[in-house]
Amino acid sequence: MRYCFDTSGITHPLQTMPEDIYVSMWERMRQFINSKRIVVTAEIYKELELTDGELGECIKLCKSFMLMEVGDNNWNWSGYVEITKAIINDHHDYISEYTGGSSKTVCLNDLSIIGLAKTLHLPVVSMEAFVPVQSKKKRRIPNVCEIEGVEHLSFNDFLRREKFKF
Repeated sequence: MRYCFDTSGITHPLQTMPEDIYVSMWERMRQFINSKRIVVTAEIYKELELTDGELGECIKLCKSFMLMEVGDNNWNWSGYVEITKAIINDHHDYISEYTGGSSKTVCLNDLSIIGLAKTLHLPVVSMEAFVPVQSKKKRRIPNVCEIEGVEHLSFNDFLRREKFKF
């Protein structure tokens, strides 16, 4: 395990760089997923399994090792639950489900992947932008990652870290 991916960390690049044009990049990404280096929460997996194309099929085939299930004794799921509860409590005033459903701030699914990353000491990959000004109404994944001491990477940061070149 090397990375926790938010849905946007995969689906946004896929939308802007489609599989039929960026063939080698997505082939390399499928290989990376198959290498068991990406993990996600149940909430994120549920979103990712809707991904179309060969990448979507790869994600479905890799469920058994991508998905970190609560109750599976192969990892510290109880620690994850406690960490995620604390994150939800600490960021309650910014969570879209509690603030009227605004898409301009974090949601519970976002906090689940940050909780997983914090538990496993892994970076989060997402395509969300940092909210640069202290806002009383919104935070994004990079903001919460910074506050929680979790490294945040964009998809391009991830590609650079892995030294992928196409």
